[in-house]
Amino acid sequence: MTNGLRLPHQDEGTHGVIRRGTHRPARDFGPDAPPQRYPDPDIIVIDPKRFRAKVGNTAIKRLYTGCLWAEGPAWNAQGQYLVWSDIPNNRQLRYLEDGAGYISEDFRKPTNEANGNTFDFQGRQITCERTRVVRFEHNGTATVLADQANGKPLNGPNDVVVHPNDGSIWFTDPGYGAIVLYEGQRSPNGSVQPYQKESVYRVDARTGEIRKVADEPFKPNGIAFSPDYSKVYICDSGITHYPQARNVVWQYDLDGDKLSNPRPLIDMAMGDRSGFPDGLRVDTEGNIWVGAGWVGEGYDGVQVFAPDDGQRIGQICLPECCANLCFGGKKRNRLFMTASQSLYAVYVETQGAHNC
Repeated sequence: MTNGLRLPHQDEGTHGVIRRGTHRPARDFGPDAPPQRYPDPDIIVIDPKRFRAKVGNTAIKRLYTGCLWAEGPAWNAQGQYLVWSDIPNNRQLRYLEDGAGYISEDFRKPTNEANGNTFDFQGRQITCERTRVVRFEHNGTATVLADQANGKPLNGPNDVVVHPNDGSIWFTDPGYGAIVLYEGQRSPNGSVQPYQKESVYRVDARTGEIRKVADEPFKPNGIAFSPDYSKVYICDSGITHYPQARNVVWQYDLDGDKLSNPRPLIDMAMGDRSGFPDGLRVDTEGNIWVGAGWVGEGYDGVQVFAPDDGQRIGQICLPECCANLCFGGKKRNRLFMTASQSLYAVYVETQGAHNC
């Protein structure tokens, strides 16, 4: 389907500041919408020398709508399916890439208000639930990987990745119960989390030890490794609670089981507007794809940044805030995006650096 046809920069904006509403009507993403003219105008090439992932003969597709808040897409390569969470509806859905695109709306229900997901290198699903991180074994049982740290309950695990060398599980714990209770819980005395400093943790696959590895972000959200696992990227969505926070993506150096040299790599500001980064993934060239939103038309969707200097090089505009994303499909070249109420997908001329 993606035969490599690319039109390098037919519709670029200036540094990603775009245009909708000034010369074309709002786009219909519904199932009965008319065909989209190629190249898709909502895939924006900002730097054609560094963003080469736009395919000229493909279009953004809405695969499903009906969620209250869609989150945590993860691709299972063995089963060739996508899992994602609908947090308020306390369910997980599954999309089968079998030609018909069958969707199971209650793949798992209830889910303890599940959020982020991934699959380990044995094909087992790992999920950040409201109060804990769990792994679903092949026999259907659930193993609790973490439900507390530092002698206190977790705030509300959000996103999770697995390291291939040692099988360690890395997850973020920002907690968002102060905004909406379904992303956290009240303690017995009625207070609202966070119960402890929002942090990033590592679970040792052999011993089960849970250790804090970073707490520089005000609210660490999405997490991803670089292609060679030498860097870790962490979204900071702390502006939801802390006035002094900034909408940035942090970069860390990774050496074994330790993180060092924390520094903001990406600033989400676009002109005079800035939305907070939620989830992120990395492609084989090292580019960082960030789900972003809460700004409005021309900003919300996916923004792509270069790994060397953190500059914005591309953009995918969606009609909804984009919470998270992942690469999947048989060639790992289909980008799935969970955006508020809907699931979107588009083929790209690159591949995800990791399995999900």
